[in-house]
Amino acid sequence: MELTRASQDFLAAMDVEKGASPHTITAYRIALEQFTEFCREVYDADPDVAEIGEAELRPFLGWLHDKGLARRSIKMKLAAVKALFRYLVRVGTLDRNPARIIASPKLDRKLPSFLQQDEAIRLTESFDLTTPQGRRDLALCELLYGSGLRISEVLQLEVGDIDARSRTVRVLGKRSKERIVPVTPAAIEAVDAWLQLRGQLEPLANETALFIGDRGKRLGASSAYAIVRRALSVVTEAQRKSPHVLRHSFATHLLDNGADLKAVSEMLGHSSLSTTQIYTHVSVERLKEAYQKAHPRGDADE
Repeated sequence: MELTRASQDFLAAMDVEKGASPHTITAYRIALEQFTEFCREVYDADPDVAEIGEAELRPFLGWLHDKGLARRSIKMKLAAVKALFRYLVRVGTLDRNPARIIASPKLDRKLPSFLQQDEAIRLTESFDLTTPQGRRDLALCELLYGSGLRISEVLQLEVGDIDARSRTVRVLGKRSKERIVPVTPAAIEAVDAWLQLRGQLEPLANETALFIGDRGKRLGASSAYAIVRRALSVVTEAQRKSPHVLRHSFATHLLDNGADLKAVSEMLGHSSLSTTQIYTHVSVERLKEAYQKAHPRGDADE
């Protein structure tokens, strides 16, 4: 089977069988197109997958590096190729996986960006609450910070999804996994105030999205990013100003104040505690910094 056809079958299976997100499918499609381009340079043709071995896979990483890709991007591209060959073995197209022994490039783990707690408080005071847009933007940020939701999860919410009585919201996370997350009283108040003005943006007929844009349709990701970036610019000089900064701040502030790691992991929708543990490193680094500044013997240089 030619590589192009195998890739198409694999991506279709990801969509139907695995329920992968459109973002993941697009990323994998681009990665496999690049792998096909690389193989065509080697074979001068679209190769048969049975002809591809470790000798072709290892140079692919160098080919990507020569094109200026960062280690993180190369790691993702290789993950797509590995997933393709696992699929081909599973469906019986191949009897062995040549990508199995190819090691992924190691990454330097960066600590996530987050707001200081006083910055998070000032964030909620930075909106023009006399306009429907200001009310919407405040409600959006309150949910991102107060519940630690991903921006994709917030934008999927419908009117009525938040249970004000139980102060919870049911969200659909990665891999179509549902979870119930607490909602702060401030977020509930902000959402209620927004809903009172939502009609002023003239939502389209049958538009049930909780958050809508100025044209009455469901708020898009690029607009949401711009909203958060503008709001964060008022309260922080940190370089990163994305919706994920609010999610990182949610987790960091909970752990700083004694929350249980497993509970935070469940609220974030992480499949593994190891993913959440990065926030404990943030808290430890902050503790060490505070110690060095405050303790008489904290600074080793003195």
